[in-house]
Amino acid sequence: MVHTPTDAPGRRLAVVLFNLGGPDSLEAVEPFLFNLFNDPAIIALPGPLRWLVAKLISRRRAPLTREIYGHIGDRSPLLPLTQEQATALEQALRGAGAGADVDADEVACVIAMRYWHPMTDEAVSRVAAFGADEIVLLPLYPQYSTTTTASSVRAWTAAAKAAGLEVPTRLACCYPLEQAFVQAHVDLLAEAYAQARASGPVRVLLSAHGLPQKVVDGGDPYQWQVERTAAAIVDGLKAAIGEAEIDHAVCYQSRVGPLKWLEPNTEDEIGRAARDGRAIVLAPVAFVSEHSETLVELDIEYRELAEAAGAKAYVRVPALGTHPSFIQALVNVVDTARASADIADHTGGRSCPVGFARCCQAEIRL
Repeated sequence: MVHTPTDAPGRRLAVVLFNLGGPDSLEAVEPFLFNLFNDPAIIALPGPLRWLVAKLISRRRAPLTREIYGHIGDRSPLLPLTQEQATALEQALRGAGAGADVDADEVACVIAMRYWHPMTDEAVSRVAAFGADEIVLLPLYPQYSTTTTASSVRAWTAAAKAAGLEVPTRLACCYPLEQAFVQAHVDLLAEAYAQARASGPVRVLLSAHGLPQKVVDGGDPYQWQVERTAAAIVDGLKAAIGEAEIDHAVCYQSRVGPLKWLEPNTEDEIGRAARDGRAIVLAPVAFVSEHSETLVELDIEYRELAEAAGAKAYVRVPALGTHPSFIQALVNVVDTARASADIADHTGGRSCPVGFARCCQAEIRL
């Protein structure tokens, strides 16, 4: 989505969209998994041992993972959906002028996937070819975690250094309470809530990808940010539908392995809501695009679980995608980052309490 200016060049802004990526074929599943588990942010072991463990895990998990992708066309939809977001954001930035010192047609939104193509070094090459004068790193992870944003930033920093890319760079570390981001969730949730309410009393499950508890205990602010996002969404929904209270729960999905993970687990909350005679509305609050963990885990596996448990209804709220309010949120976050000195959240500073020792501002050096 790079646009080459036809007139005399002005300042060029590159916005780098971070996401995890996903396999683009069944053959890519095992190497994708290897890249994931070979990340020291995911498995904190010395390099040679981590490489071996990643090989073993990826080989063991590949058959089941290929089966999962078989439900959604033998590939992840994450890249084309992220490309749609990049295009929408670039058009919005160009339409807004992207600030007084950036010509409207000199904005490039470049995708950097962490575990599959286009990977970080490819994104660095595109930014260099564009001739950026200024870079904003924009995670498509609204809530910061050492396992997502920090990993992507470290990969970017290493790849940029290796390529000799020396351009003023700012990081939008997170935006869990950005107003337009929350409003996009409220808009989609209100529609789903109205649909489910026809079947009886409703419980809203606000589901986020889980983390091992030890990661949070080590000072990662992800859970704190997720729960603040969820609270803001619920408050927005109350106002939107004119209800004083909303029956809801925050929960965590995608638990794997023997470690203790964040609780409550989404599967358990689905069962509890069904036993309580509730229609279920399930909203992903940490994913901004559809991928295997929404299209398979939420749409197929959890729907089957809800139906087997006797839930009155099961309505899944879509991911934000290119919802206009979400794209506006990204514009706002980019603008705030550009006005900041180095690293900032959507407020232009740091919202995490000091007790979170692994907050981005404490963890990252650009």
